[in-house]
Amino acid sequence: MKLLEKEIKPDVEGLRRCVLREGTPERVHFVELFQDREIKRTVAERYGLREGLDEGDPFYMYKRDMRVQEFLGYDMVRLTRWGFGFPRDGLVAPDTTQAPGQRREERGWTNEHSGPIGSWEDFERYPWPTPGKVDTSLLEWFEKSLPEGMGVYSLTCHIMEQGMFLMGLETLCYKLYDEPELVDALFERVGKAFLGFNRVLCQFSRVEVLFGSDDMGFKTQTLLPPDVLREKVLPWHKKSAEVAHEHGKLYFIHSCGNLEAIMDDLIDDVKIDAKHSFEDAILPVTEAKRRYGDRVALLGGIDVDFMCRSSEEQIRKRVRETLDQCHPGGGYCLGTGNSVANYIPLENYLVMLDEGRRYGA
Repeated sequence: MKLLEKEIKPDVEGLRRCVLREGTPERVHFVELFQDREIKRTVAERYGLREGLDEGDPFYMYKRDMRVQEFLGYDMVRLTRWGFGFPRDGLVAPDTTQAPGQRREERGWTNEHSGPIGSWEDFERYPWPTPGKVDTSLLEWFEKSLPEGMGVYSLTCHIMEQGMFLMGLETLCYKLYDEPELVDALFERVGKAFLGFNRVLCQFSRVEVLFGSDDMGFKTQTLLPPDVLREKVLPWHKKSAEVAHEHGKLYFIHSCGNLEAIMDDLIDDVKIDAKHSFEDAILPVTEAKRRYGDRVALLGGIDVDFMCRSSEEQIRKRVRETLDQCHPGGGYCLGTGNSVANYIPLENYLVMLDEGRRYGA
C-alpha cells in the first residue's frame, strides 16, 4: 500500500464548515498545532519538495512549508516567525530522540522555578513587545503567495503560559498570594500585547484561524485554581475570540491537561470554535466528542504516546474507530493528540494521514 497515494487539495472553506459543524464533511480534514521542524525537513527531503527552491531566498522556509502542508493534505500553513515575542530564560539538554534523521542537537524547556520577572523592578525594565511594531511583510507575502484553497493560522494568546514563563510556575504561585498586584499587572500586560497582535493578524484576509495556545492543566486538574484562571486568563482569550469572530476568523484553543473544571467557560463564555490537545490518560477524544461534540469542534486526539509505540495496523484501526465516532456531522479534524514531535516515527505519522485520506473512500 503506497502512502498518501490518494490526492487531496487544500480546502480551507471545507475546513471551516467542518469546524462549525455544518454537516458531515466530504473528506477528513487534518489539523495540528504544529509539526517539529525535523518532521517537515524529513518530509521535504523524502518526497523531493525542495526541488527548484533557493535556500538563500528569505522566504525559502515558507515556500517549503507550503509545499509540505499541501502535499500532506492540510488546509492551512502556520505563521512561524512573528517579529513579536517575550524573551525568557531557557534550559537545554541533549535530545534523546531515536527516530532516524529526526534528532536535534538540544531539547529546550522553561525554568519552572524562576523567570526574568520576579519584582516590580524586573517588570518595569522588561522589554515588552509592541504589537504596533510587528513586521507584517510575511503576512503580506502570504496574501499573494498561498496556494488556492489554503489559509494561514498563527499560534497566539499564551496568557497562562507567559505568566509561567516570565515568573516561573513556582514563583507565580507564591506571588498570587504575596504580590497579587504584580501578578495582575503581568497578566494585564501580556493579555493586552496579544490582543493587539491579534488585531494585526485579523487585518489579513488569508489568516483563517487564531490558534490560542495556552497550557492550563496537568493530568488531574488545572495548574492554577479555576477561579484564578477565570479572573486573570480566560478574559483575554474571550477578548481575542471576539476580535477573531468580528473579522470572520475562527478561534481555536490548544491547552494540555485536565480542563474539565473550565470547559464550560471555554465553550460558553470564551466561545472557542474548537478545542485541541487530548491525551488518553486524561480524556480520549472520542469521550470528549460524546460530552462536548454538540457544542464545540474537537481537534486531533490520536494520542502521542500511542503514535510513538504502535504498529501500522494499530494506528490504522485507531484512526478508523476515531473517525467512525467523531466524523459524522462535522466538528472533528484528525491529528495527533498534541503535536507532531520529532520523536514520533515519520512512518507512523504518515500512516495516520494516509488512513484519514482513505476513510470513507
